[in-house]
Amino acid sequence: MKKKLCRWILRVAGWKLGPVDDGIPKCVICVAPHTSNWDFILGKLFYGALGRDAGFLIKKEWFFFLFNLLFRWMGGVPVDRKHRTSVVEQMAVEFERRKVFHLAVTPEGTRKRAKEWKKGFYYIALRAHVPIMAAYLDYGKKEVGIKGVFYPTGNVDEDMKAIRACYDGVTAKHPENFVSSGQEGRAPAGCGGGDVRG
Repeated sequence: MKKKLCRWILRVAGWKLGPVDDGIPKCVICVAPHTSNWDFILGKLFYGALGRDAGFLIKKEWFFFLFNLLFRWMGGVPVDRKHRTSVVEQMAVEFERRKVFHLAVTPEGTRKRAKEWKKGFYYIALRAHVPIMAAYLDYGKKEVGIKGVFYPTGNVDEDMKAIRACYDGVTAKHPENFVSSGQEGRAPAGCGGGDVRG
């Protein structure tokens, strides 16, 4: 029912589903571009249309009654930034204890213009030994989908270039706030859907 409802809402809003993966039990979802609050809603509808659930990071301080019930229902994963272990380590434990876990992260870290992407999502995937799914929201085509699945190699600089290149040509809600990789036309093989291996 949820799957059909999400597909119907997207269709009524004029959005279509792009390519998707074959179904991976655990992954970090790199969601870009992120320039609007609408990105979260579209992302949740997209994943709901696939019949899946995706978690997202939120400060532990927000998990108090009744908000904790709401955030857990939405997929919120509490993060204790005061804890002696890093967010990367906390999420690695979370991946270890779950059989199925998809964690959505916006690498830009802000809706404003960001030339540099935060690498936390990459290090979480590397530490948890899970792939990175490159999810995109293209407001030009009104299409949401998966560009590819990337397996981190540990060469963070080269891997980040390859992941960012997947988003060249994707139109953000506010294009002036999205900085592409500058490698238009040189995205790695697989960025049109399927595996992207570094």
